[in-house]
Amino acid sequence: MSRPYSPRNSSPTAFVRVNGKIRAREVRVIGVEGNQLGVMPLTDAINLARHHAVDLVEIAATAVPPVCRLVDFGKYRYEIAKKEKESKKHQHASIVKEVQLSPRIDPHDLGIKLMHAINFLCEDMKVKIALKFRGRENAHTEVGFEVIKKFIADIAPYGQPDFQPKLVGKAINLMISPLPRNKRGKNPHQVEGEPADALEDDGGKTQGKPAPVKAKVPVASEPESGGLNDAFSKLEAK
Repeated sequence: MSRPYSPRNSSPTAFVRVNGKIRAREVRVIGVEGNQLGVMPLTDAINLARHHAVDLVEIAATAVPPVCRLVDFGKYRYEIAKKEKESKKHQHASIVKEVQLSPRIDPHDLGIKLMHAINFLCEDMKVKIALKFRGRENAHTEVGFEVIKKFIADIAPYGQPDFQPKLVGKAINLMISPLPRNKRGKNPHQVEGEPADALEDDGGKTQGKPAPVKAKVPVASEPESGGLNDAFSKLEAK
């Protein structure tokens, strides 16, 4: 029943010893139901695993003697992979990405910043928004708050602010957390039918597949008066 494994495999169970691959003479055995069966010779443990139609899997190689479990190896690999996936989700939730804005930001640039923020939120990452004022912009912080207000409205299907935008020094700071997956909008930059990982550049190694086309985030057309930048031009004209 010994299953060969490849050391090139990068999975968490790549170097797990199973059945005849176990090197110890004696092992501490955990039964199929999770009960302790005590220490026994390796040959007896392997025979016991065969009797139950399962595998003898080494789960604690550094223990003395090594601890082994009677379990189907395929099921064991699935459990480990599932735990690793859950762990990565929590790791992503703790990652914070920063997006910087300005009061005079162009509508097209604002759309690009919005696109990056949506991608981060869809990867279960938090997004910190920082809008910085320079020079005479500090006298008209209300313009910056309008930019932040528009950004929050556009990103609402994907995330929500942790707190109200507030002015700290010469910048408006805001933290946005991703919505739960079942309430979050679909990533508009992901090609339909393709997993999220497929959007990453593979260096041209993909053969027979056209390059995925990323959807564009619709950006509100700039009004004739000059858009967001015009807010300051009007104030300065006075």
